[in-house]
Amino acid sequence: MNDRLSFYRNTNSQVHTLNPFTKLCITLTIIMLGIFGTWYWTASALVLLAVLPLILIARLLREYSIVAVKLILPTAGFMFVMQSIFLPGGTTEIFQFGPFSIELETVQRAFLIASRIFLMVSAFALLLLTTHPSELMTDLTRRGLPSQFSYVLISTLQIIPQMQSKAQTILSAQRSRGFDTESTFLKRAGSLLPLVGPLVFGSLVEVEERAIAIEARGFTSTHVKTSLHEIPDTNTDKIIRWVLVALVIITLALRIWLS
Repeated sequence: MNDRLSFYRNTNSQVHTLNPFTKLCITLTIIMLGIFGTWYWTASALVLLAVLPLILIARLLREYSIVAVKLILPTAGFMFVMQSIFLPGGTTEIFQFGPFSIELETVQRAFLIASRIFLMVSAFALLLLTTHPSELMTDLTRRGLPSQFSYVLISTLQIIPQMQSKAQTILSAQRSRGFDTESTFLKRAGSLLPLVGPLVFGSLVEVEERAIAIEARGFTSTHVKTSLHEIPDTNTDKIIRWVLVALVIITLALRIWLS
């Protein structure tokens, strides 16, 4: 099942069969290890040794590559360049051009920041590509998370694909009416206004309709809710979560011991 209103892509891999909460724990653990890791190359090593192998197991290399090229690499690259030039505190100068100088220490810190950003976005991309939002919401609610928080979380995860789908629908409707959206840059820029108006107002109407729908389904009811789709939580999932907790504790202890 590939939901056009989410990033989820189902390839029936071993990663997809894991419990959604387990995959969320994997994502958060990878991020915590990258942030609290002792060495500046820890985040890069986690991308190569944790994120990429899981992506390959999930058979989602193509989808992840698209996200990496369009989103992660430009963001991390921009942060690296800006931090390398403007971050103060370096002493070992590498080279200088005009009023700007590049120091070894600032490059290392810029690499640390950029690699952490790359790791965080990659980890969440892994979660979004392998976990359906409704399954994550159902499992978190079953574990005691208030429905309101679950709804806010899932709505946040779905907002980008929903906006993309709605924008594509509006563009297709405009093209069918003879509106030029693919010629020169100025004409394409002029087509933004007819796109933004229906997109914004349509999103506001959708929010109201969704609020009415979830209220009609007893969203705010205090009674125990049941689900037609039971999400399994196997012993393997529990072992993985305990291993992740141990990894976080070891990393924090190592960080404190070496500091």
